[in-house]
Amino acid sequence: MSKIVHPYAHRLIMLRDWKSHWFADPKKYCDHLKGDVLIREYLEKKLRGMYISSIEIERNQKTTRFVIRTSRPGLIIGRNGEGVTKLKNDILKKIEKLKLTKSEDFKLEIVEVSNPEADATIVAYMVAEGLEKRLPYRRVIKQIVEKVMMAHGVQGVRIVLSGRLGGAEIARTEELKRGSIPLQTFRADIDFRREKAHLPYGDVGIKVWIYRGKIFRKNNETK
Repeated sequence: MSKIVHPYAHRLIMLRDWKSHWFADPKKYCDHLKGDVLIREYLEKKLRGMYISSIEIERNQKTTRFVIRTSRPGLIIGRNGEGVTKLKNDILKKIEKLKLTKSEDFKLEIVEVSNPEADATIVAYMVAEGLEKRLPYRRVIKQIVEKVMMAHGVQGVRIVLSGRLGGAEIARTEELKRGSIPLQTFRADIDFRREKAHLPYGDVGIKVWIYRGKIFRKNNETK
């Protein structure tokens, strides 16, 4: 019997790293974990539409550092860095509102994603954006799959939509796949993301798998 495992968690330590980097006393562990989950949810909701790939959190005794990876950094940074300053103040206010432990020094960094078509999170949002604009769902996923397959390093892509597609009364599932997706191979670099498209007649679920080739130990050492 096979078991479905999250592609990201399945490859932790071997190919992937944790999205939060910190060590804490047993007394502070719950507080830090709660802060990571709530602040990440807050930022994902606030920055929806700005093509966010991932939000990484690093902590030590005196510093907390947030690294936001996006394909369109100009939308967040704004003119003369006004957007970053405002976002930083919003995060600090949210931390105070949630009554979380606040570090002495807080840093916020915006990093550009060089190859957005090979990032499952950005691709999933592109599909959601197309559906929310009420475009035909088959055309949306077909165009995006072709665009992803043209990206550098991509060897396979799979997109699954489920819900009331096209406003139908009965929910169903639609799938489109190109190339190969070796989910059981540990060294296969597979990026995965779930997303929702918010439509007047209900949410449509989106799942995206992107296969970017195999990673061997020699490749990691050269990097």
